[in-house]
Amino acid sequence: MIEDLAYKLVKVTESAALAAYKLAGSGDEKKADQVSVDAMRMVLNSMEVNGTIVIGEGERDKAPMLYIGEKVGTGSGPEIDIAVDPLEGTTICAHYKQGAMSVLAAAKRGNFLHAPDVYMEKIAVGKNLPEGVVSLKNSIEKNLENLAKAKKCKASDLTVTILNRKTHNELIEKIRKLGARIKLIDDGDIAAVVSLINGNHDMYIGIGGAPEGVLAAAALSSIGAQMEGRLVLDTDQLRERAKNLNIHDPEKIYTVKDMAGGESVFIATGVTSGELMDGVKFSHNTYSTSSLIILPNKLIKLQTTQNLS
Repeated sequence: MIEDLAYKLVKVTESAALAAYKLAGSGDEKKADQVSVDAMRMVLNSMEVNGTIVIGEGERDKAPMLYIGEKVGTGSGPEIDIAVDPLEGTTICAHYKQGAMSVLAAAKRGNFLHAPDVYMEKIAVGKNLPEGVVSLKNSIEKNLENLAKAKKCKASDLTVTILNRKTHNELIEKIRKLGARIKLIDDGDIAAVVSLINGNHDMYIGIGGAPEGVLAAAALSSIGAQMEGRLVLDTDQLRERAKNLNIHDPEKIYTVKDMAGGESVFIATGVTSGELMDGVKFSHNTYSTSSLIILPNKLIKLQTTQNLS
């Protein structure tokens, strides 16, 4: 069922990516985000599924974005929970930089962590590594030591990806002192985490969005990679928001299976070309899209070409 569903859901991300691409380089982040949301919602609502958005833009009444709790689909068909980021990398798209994409994950009802739209500490590594080789419980020194040992290399041979944020300055300094290479990214931490499957880098670490964490976990869970996340609930207001989603332990460390349990599908379609896939391309009267579909123990790269209508 999940694989059949995946090939239907890829139409959702393709539509959102195409809409966003038309505003690539426009400098208008909000409009690019909005058109991708509108396109995604329209295709989702045409599908024969009984879907609920569990990772989206926050719980709001009649929100212009796809919001947590929103019902999508015709109401008939399988009951599924859906996590979305219609335009991952709004700034990337608006400035026509590499790596913007449209992302969706789906699973049977109840299989995704219903994370509030807050920040999350994250650490992730690829597959074929000992369970628990890295953890948010460990110091960065211990994590790099364990990872180097598991990969039979030196810490100086490792590459760590991290968002280029002031809050990470101390962490960046520690990693560099340990000799590891750092790959700084401006945006797009879903792509950074998921690209661990390509072996382009060895570890992702740092603070990013919790919704993006759950989406990335859906990809890693299916292929046996590892990830941990801890919500950043450092104010009473944030803790209260979390309680509304039945999250009562602000210090809980979530494993990849806690965030995306059971069978799930992860789908991403490129808006602009990046590490994972090519972006939208136009040629004469046709356009092509490049998508990545990750299913349990299966990775599919899909190229679609269609006539412009």
